[in-house]
Amino acid sequence: MRPPEMKPPSSKDVEVFLTSLEHPLKPELLAVGEIILSACPSIIEGIKWNAPSFRTSEWFATFHLRGKTGLRVILHLGAKVRGGPDIAFDDPLLVWLGKDRASVSFQDAGDVAAKRDAFAELIRRWIKLV
Repeated sequence: MRPPEMKPPSSKDVEVFLTSLEHPLKPELLAVGEIILSACPSIIEGIKWNAPSFRTSEWFATFHLRGKTGLRVILHLGAKVRGGPDIAFDDPLLVWLGKDRASVSFQDAGDVAAKRDAFAELIRRWIKLV
């Protein structure tokens, strides 16, 4: 049996987590999660850092659920610090938090709908970095 930290990601884990989640923007969280999953067939979901997270070959996106307003998705390059050059591309949705991570914020359902296509394209660009 694998140790818990090596357990493969599971959509069932996310379902269980979301069933008990009380969050004012839960419908928006579900919609943003669907945008991420639909951006590329190789994306899978799981729970990492006590939040719904997404991966291909490595974790690359995690919901930040502790914010006071809106909903944030943190885009990163996985669980391990990597060497190498800074990520360098401009996108109006990104707020850079460091050389290898950024966030995208959504205020409400209208904001999710307005950013849907641009966010899906951003996810497709981001996963090429992972």
